[in-house]
Amino acid sequence: MSTARTPGSLLRVALPQAVRRSTRGLAQRGTPAAATVCPHVEELSRARPYSEVPGPRPLPFIGNTWRMLPVIGQYTISDLARVSELFYQQYGKIVKLSGLVGRPDLLFVYEVDEIEKAYRMEGPTPFRPSMPCLVYYKSVVRKDFFGELPGVVGVHGESWRIFRTKVQKPILQLQTIKKYIQPIEDVTNTFIERMCEMKDENDEMPADFDNEIHKWSLECIGRVALDVRLGCLAADLPADSEPQKIIDAAKYALRNVAILELKLPFWRYIPSTLWTKYVKNMDFFIQVCTKYIDQAVERLKTKNVSAESELSLVERILAKEPDPKTAYILALDLILVGIDTISMAVCSILYQLATRPVEQEKMYEELVRVLPDPHTPLTAKHLDQMPYLRAFIKEVFRMYSTVIGNGRTLQNDMVICGYHIPKGVQLVFPTIVTGNMDEYVTKATKFLPERWFKQPGDGHYQIHPFASLPYGHGARMCLGRRFADLEMQILLAKLIRSYKLEYHHEPLEYKVTFMYAPDGELRLKMIKRE
Repeated sequence: MSTARTPGSLLRVALPQAVRRSTRGLAQRGTPAAATVCPHVEELSRARPYSEVPGPRPLPFIGNTWRMLPVIGQYTISDLARVSELFYQQYGKIVKLSGLVGRPDLLFVYEVDEIEKAYRMEGPTPFRPSMPCLVYYKSVVRKDFFGELPGVVGVHGESWRIFRTKVQKPILQLQTIKKYIQPIEDVTNTFIERMCEMKDENDEMPADFDNEIHKWSLECIGRVALDVRLGCLAADLPADSEPQKIIDAAKYALRNVAILELKLPFWRYIPSTLWTKYVKNMDFFIQVCTKYIDQAVERLKTKNVSAESELSLVERILAKEPDPKTAYILALDLILVGIDTISMAVCSILYQLATRPVEQEKMYEELVRVLPDPHTPLTAKHLDQMPYLRAFIKEVFRMYSTVIGNGRTLQNDMVICGYHIPKGVQLVFPTIVTGNMDEYVTKATKFLPERWFKQPGDGHYQIHPFASLPYGHGARMCLGRRFADLEMQILLAKLIRSYKLEYHHEPLEYKVTFMYAPDGELRLKMIKRE
């Protein structure tokens, strides 16, 4: 059983005692965060130079960008997880990928204590390097719409902090989250009914089942964020239907980020066909989502609210924020990022369940104990009594992390793994690798949900808390993580309590789209339990 160290004990491991006393004293005196993150000059002077950090050697003029190009390149976007593992095997705990067109160097860090140190020492506005193409779209292409409210996705600095402060309370408060159990359960019940309808003669899901999961995800987000049923789960939804177009637009916007940033980064200088289509998809996404948000605004004006629990997320923010654009942009960010990320995570979890009958049976037995009657409406108390279900999700994320890595752009020079790393370098923390290293995880190659059970005194399973961080850490941790967890837990509870999942085809390989997930037809067999 796990005896994961507490954040306090980890901090004691990561920082020398003298530094801890110094940092604590500064914090108590209210010294600005920037002062606490500046490393000692003496430490920097002793560090090895940045030029000695190992990594693939850049070529003259074209640097390392060629490695991602079609035909001549060594690496493909879909194999970024394998590339992260390859870098570690070839170069060790720290790897520099320099000479990338239009962007700073990438520094891959596989030493978890160093990752923890970087997180612990960051200030109140960490710079999370992600989606420069989305930043450009928001700040330049559609500045007329976003203005000074950039949202929380792909933006940084003080404007990000101010916006997040305005919207984070209703999204992160547990008491608020629990109020959405019933709406999400309603959507999930409809989805399970649809699953029964779409089964073939072998009780298997259709080849495009992953798209059906996307429909469930969008319907959940619409119900929670906008208090509306978008109709995503209607039978035989046409390919040109509005919900399907929303899904396609969001998937296109996210799944082409890596291509625009690493494989074809030349959009910064010459508008490419891919970039033009990216902008067109984002424009459609904003147009159609704004329509639904406008409807939510109008409903709020005439809505007779007897309890706060009747308000959607957008309505909660509209009721307190004078500028309705705040609610608009939050809803856009939630829908843009939420659809594909939650959907691909669910694809991975269901595939792992279907191919792990022993673990699935343990989950079923837990659900029978908690829900003797499968038709019992779920409550927060029920969900609290499902530790194995939650642990299964965490173990899937550890071994098959949907996010292959987190990252930060250094705001100050720092010593990492004994090297002097200059300000501006983009750190990459490859959780898909560190979460599977025996050095940080006991029996790392074994799928053991039990490792996440917290029972003090039992040191059988150890896992470093910074080895697997699917939602990130600190101020830039995923804002929608509580809703994502809630949606996944409700789906598993309702589905596995009444049905058994099996998979009888060739094993699926994991690849990177925007997320890391099974690639191929998810033909799960769905069998009614007696």
